[in-house]
Amino acid sequence: MATYLDGIVLAHRIRAAADDRDLDDLRRQAGAAPPARGFATALRTADGLGVIAEVKRRSPSKGDLFADLDPAALARQYAGGGATCLSVLTDSEHFGGSRADLEAARAACSLPVLRKDFTVCERDVLDARAMGADCVLLIAAALDDDELAVFHRTATEVGLDALVEVHDEPELERALAVGATLVGVNQRDLVSFEVDHERALCMASQFPDHVVSVAESGVRGPDDAAALRAAGYDAVLVGESLVTSGDPVAAVASLRAAGSG
Repeated sequence: MATYLDGIVLAHRIRAAADDRDLDDLRRQAGAAPPARGFATALRTADGLGVIAEVKRRSPSKGDLFADLDPAALARQYAGGGATCLSVLTDSEHFGGSRADLEAARAACSLPVLRKDFTVCERDVLDARAMGADCVLLIAAALDDDELAVFHRTATEVGLDALVEVHDEPELERALAVGATLVGVNQRDLVSFEVDHERALCMASQFPDHVVSVAESGVRGPDDAAALRAAGYDAVLVGESLVTSGDPVAAVASLRAAGSG
């Protein structure tokens, strides 16, 4: 059965196939980027539950969330609330994001930044570093084993952390097989696009101790944050509930407080 992810990834693969930029030039651009800020290290050393706060204008399922947000202002608010890291959507067609959003958010604060996009080729990884990202997203369900291994290795070579996103135990095994030490469990079902709030809790015990674990999607507030921390998660990635909160500083602070135990 086709999933919501299939259509998005297909669009990205079509664009990637037409991209003939020289890989060596892109590697030079990546090498010239400012030093990475240590995304995984920030999560690993956070006091309590780390919060990855997301700059997200819209989603395919909900439409506009905060279409006219100011990425720099929002990043400063997230930092003011105690966020550990940022996640910035750069997909324009489906999420309304852009490279400019990431650059503005990163310049506005000192937090490490994840480029949240659909990585389908090596150029995407190099672009992430060149635009200043500190971490790149690799979605296991969108990549075969060879792609996952190559992109993860390329990220490491250019100084990026790689957040490998999984949905179930077999995908977690694939992530660990390529040496992933930063893994997120996306609780959103790929077929229905509905959130299963028990998914991350059920998978919590499967993570080796050396892996930084992140719960993604469906974190509605402090109660969810507290439950995920109690289950053993190192961090949560939160977008919709923060950008629609009306008070991002307080919303992030409440998540951090709930996960401080």
